[in-house]
Amino acid sequence: MPKEEWCIPPQQSAEFVYHMEDVLEVYQRPEDVRFPLVCFDETPVQLIRETRHSIPAQKGQPERYDYEYHREGTANLFIFFAPLLNWRHVKVTAQRTKADWAICMDELVSQHFPSAERCVFVEDNLNTHTPSALYEIFEPAKARRILDKLELHFTPKHGSWLNMAEIEFSVLSRQCLNGYIPNREFLASETLAWETERNTNRATVDWRFTTADARIKLKKLYPVIHDEENVKETLPIKA
Repeated sequence: MPKEEWCIPPQQSAEFVYHMEDVLEVYQRPEDVRFPLVCFDETPVQLIRETRHSIPAQKGQPERYDYEYHREGTANLFIFFAPLLNWRHVKVTAQRTKADWAICMDELVSQHFPSAERCVFVEDNLNTHTPSALYEIFEPAKARRILDKLELHFTPKHGSWLNMAEIEFSVLSRQCLNGYIPNREFLASETLAWETERNTNRATVDWRFTTADARIKLKKLYPVIHDEENVKETLPIKA
């Protein structure tokens, strides 16, 4: 991703650095079917219906369509992306609440990766992405069972570019969502076709940005470490 497209803090941030290096370390782990790496993201989609049917292309004449349209509300897309397994799954929902997130976590460990010991899970730090949501939606035993099969890692604030699922969303947007989407049923059909083709072709993301790269290219984000003498001077003196 070009650097100018990154969204990074304007100043030094130990919190950003911590979450960034945590995610980058996860991306360097070798493939292990017991601990599949899964990236997760979500995005809203505007539902739009044409008010007039387009005129199909003919010899010597391109397709013609009217710019008038009618808004049909919005939908939400969740995406699961396992880059080392060349696999992704798109889920269409009406909204993106804590309950929707909790249901996604249940489907992840129960349906998509039931044999995994634990899913290594990368997502952004939205307020709906909270383990406590599982206890709000499910019985305690089920909530605990789901959490025990998740190893959660959060991208930092201003660091959504660190989530490989966001790259998949970019591809989805260009290849599948660039036309009118009138309703959730049509959206589900289109994303399923896209998902199936991408999985069949074993498409993935070749992530190359490492912690070593970050410490050079994003050096300005790292807090300045004082020498030992200066640190001692700042420490409280015991009587």
